[in-house]
Amino acid sequence: MEKQISFDYIRGLIDGEGCFSFCSIPLRSADGKRKQKLPCFTLAMSKRDTDLISAVRDKLNIRNTVYTYAARKRPDNYNRQGMAILIVRDFGQIKNIIVPLFYKKLFGFKAVQFEKWIQEMGSNQDVPERYKLITKIYNNGFYEKNFRNYD
Repeated sequence: MEKQISFDYIRGLIDGEGCFSFCSIPLRSADGKRKQKLPCFTLAMSKRDTDLISAVRDKLNIRNTVYTYAARKRPDNYNRQGMAILIVRDFGQIKNIIVPLFYKKLFGFKAVQFEKWIQEMGSNQDVPERYKLITKIYNNGFYEKNFRNYD
């Protein structure tokens, strides 16, 4: 029988290896200088853990690809290991998978990072309007009432 990964295990993994942040993408504007900030959830680990990241992706039913990057030597002669990375930026996946999974389930700094991420989605003018909905429903208790399937 194959070992099943649990939601609690995933939360613990994210506590150490995950990140709730934003990525900037160019926005078509008259001056060409404005950037749009997309919320992103990232899990990055050594390339040797590609199967583990894929197991997380599959357990959460996330559609994204796990990207792998080869090892490289840095200019300071420090050898950098190859990396495997899962990045989620899709509105629906963040709203319906990522936020409910971590809602009131993180501790310490990662809980603070998650809360700041949610609030910045709603307050940053460079974040697309559709993501602001996540902050609104989060603050109004939607996740408390409707998403209990990640226990």
